[in-house]
Amino acid sequence: GKRKIHYLFEDGKEMAEEYDVKTSQLVSRKWREKNTLGGSGKWQVEVGEPVSPLLGALESELIKESSSNPVFMRKDTLSSFQWRIRNLPYPKEVYSVSVEKEQRCCVIRTTNKK
Repeated sequence: GKRKIHYLFEDGKEMAEEYDVKTSQLVSRKWREKNTLGGSGKWQVEVGEPVSPLLGALESELIKESSSNPVFMRKDTLSSFQWRIRNLPYPKEVYSVSVEKEQRCCVIRTTNKK
C-alpha cells in the first residue's frame, strides 16, 4: 500500500519518501548524509513517525530523552500542512490550542494547574 522513492544527490545526501498508493499522500520523508569517514549516517525523519529503536539494542548515546515525552510530527496533504502530536499524558479535553499572530506560532496549553 506504499510507494517508496529514493533520491541520491551529488553532494552525498540521500532522501527517501513514502507515499500512500490510494491517496497519493506523503507518509514519510527521511534524510541522511555521509559521516566524516564516508559511511552512511543515521536517518533523520522530517515527515512522519520516527522509527523506534529495537528493544534491547545498545545505543551509543549515554543520555536520551524520555519515551513518555510528547512527539511532534508533520503530515503534508495536498491541501494543508498538519502537525500531529503523539503520546500526550492527559485526555484531549484538558488541552487548548491557540494561535499567536505576533510570534507566528501555535501554543498548546493544559487547563490543569499542577
